[in-house]
Amino acid sequence: MRSRFDEQLSLLNKKMIEMGTECESIIYLSVKALLEGDTGCADKAKNLRENIDHMERNIESICIKLLLQQQPVARDLRVISAALKMITDMERIGDQAENITDIISYLNGRTDVECTDIRIMAEAAMKMVTESVDAYVRQDIDLANAVIEYDDVIDDAFDRVKQTLINMISENASDGEYALDLLMIAKYFEKIGDHAVNIAEWVEFSVTGVHKG
Repeated sequence: MRSRFDEQLSLLNKKMIEMGTECESIIYLSVKALLEGDTGCADKAKNLRENIDHMERNIESICIKLLLQQQPVARDLRVISAALKMITDMERIGDQAENITDIISYLNGRTDVECTDIRIMAEAAMKMVTESVDAYVRQDIDLANAVIEYDDVIDDAFDRVKQTLINMISENASDGEYALDLLMIAKYFEKIGDHAVNIAEWVEFSVTGVHKG
């Protein structure tokens, strides 16, 4: 019975990695769209987001089967419960990355050359999402804590983005709408970072039984 449970738990970990990889891919796509002014990325992002939604339902089904059929012990129960929470955050990451590509489709090919800190936010968000899922699979509290601490990189960059956009508008009022679009993009990356922190906190819960939130 335990060997069967371990097989299904291994499948759960594999699916979590796959969903995390898709989240990383859609974030990368949103960064590519932003830096290259590629409006064609929106359709690709939609397909990735739909795939992420499908993965969420698939993982949810695996978790429910593990809970109902295998009667997991305390540690296993925390791992499965954490996975159920994490996939909600990953699904939202997919939504927000898709929203970024939607906004970019209205920028008429203009990129964020005036606001390079958005790229820093995007790269940090991608790193945090990847490592938070990796921390779950490895049950690595140190890596989870590192993800939580790395959120300061995104927060600091977001503060610089806001100041840059304020300066942009003060220098040229006609850039107001463009600046607001960039602010929304930066805000979505900031939210993606928050979701990665949530994932890392659930990793801690799965190992220790204590959730900071």
